[in-house]
Amino acid sequence: MKYDAIVIGAGPGGYTLAAGLAASGLHTAIVERDLPGGTCLNRGCIPTKALCASGSAPWDSATEHARSVVAQLRDDVKASLTAVEWIPGDARLLPGRRISVGDGEIESDRIYIATGSAPAALPIEGAEHAIDSTAFLKLEKLPERVAVIGAGVIGLEFASILADKGVDVTVLEYCKEILPPADKDVAKRLRSLLSRRGVAFLTGVAVKAIHPGFSIDYEGKKGLATLDTDMVLMAVGRRAVVPEGVAEAGVELTPRGFISVDPHTLATTAEGIYAIGDCNGLCMLAHAAEAQARVLLGRPVVMEAMPSVVFTHPPCAWVGPTEDALKAEGRSFISGKALYGGNGKAMADGTTDGFVKVLADPETRKILAFHILGADADALIGEATLAVALGVSLNTLASAVIHPHPTLTELLATACANCR
Repeated sequence: MKYDAIVIGAGPGGYTLAAGLAASGLHTAIVERDLPGGTCLNRGCIPTKALCASGSAPWDSATEHARSVVAQLRDDVKASLTAVEWIPGDARLLPGRRISVGDGEIESDRIYIATGSAPAALPIEGAEHAIDSTAFLKLEKLPERVAVIGAGVIGLEFASILADKGVDVTVLEYCKEILPPADKDVAKRLRSLLSRRGVAFLTGVAVKAIHPGFSIDYEGKKGLATLDTDMVLMAVGRRAVVPEGVAEAGVELTPRGFISVDPHTLATTAEGIYAIGDCNGLCMLAHAAEAQARVLLGRPVVMEAMPSVVFTHPPCAWVGPTEDALKAEGRSFISGKALYGGNGKAMADGTTDGFVKVLADPETRKILAFHILGADADALIGEATLAVALGVSLNTLASAVIHPHPTLTELLATACANCR
């Protein structure tokens, strides 16, 4: 069977692309071995955010609510694909832009790989004793103590969830500071706030082994040490899920195992085959996968203004480069801050922990980045991303744009006004 287009994977990138291709009049098929929505909807972004929002609610009711939200959104994904032919099964690439699925074979001049990613694990003794994020979401009850290996986005969100549920949490991180991609001021302050909520941190340590029982051997500045716990959660990043047959189809991989693509066209090394989302490793975020799908649909997208959000308590978010990244590039910048403690809405709500930082070009005063830690950071980053994407100036956001009072959005204007 020949189609105008075939999409492999029904995650955020895959279903967005397939629906758009079908809407443009192309006879489109989507191949998926699991459920509509991919990892993000079924085992990632959505269930974890439902748990983040559950606070101190009992674990059983929180997980039941998460499953309900996932089921409803999964139905929405199915509805968006009514014009797309759904083909269940594992896809294997064959030479000549052909794909085998089960006992059948399909082909197309346009093949789009959107197979996502899976949890990674450290190559250490006893790694099999740890659970990953997928297994964590299936837990029926929580233990008294949990050790989280990895202080990236996933590890910190789960640590925050566990702290809300009264679990004794220890986070072990190889880097000297938590959340390596974030602004150093955000990371340092977030660690302080999470520590205040009972999360213990061991930074600058290398995990050496996990033993049944459970205990973790790790090495830090003071040498080898052991941490006793009741459960180990491995949260050290994700690896690409790559369909079988890529080599035979002429699709090359990067040294890290991601599908190699042109970052502008998303074309692989095989003619007519493209890859979007986590599997290409360019930016492992659900909204990045959707944005890449829009690029392939021919829509204008400002990929340089890619926001990131961490749904801890409090949340943090950023868009644009960090101070360290700008310094590494030799670029000059000026910065400004606004503290939540000086904002009327934050004071009224009792959410005064946090700040907004803006970075800008000293000559043009064009906004380069925003880094936010505090209540509703996930919402504030929307206006911040718009400002970065459109190249808005400090003066425009600080003075020309009217922000309602009293709201947290005033923090963006204040940070710009304080930028020196």
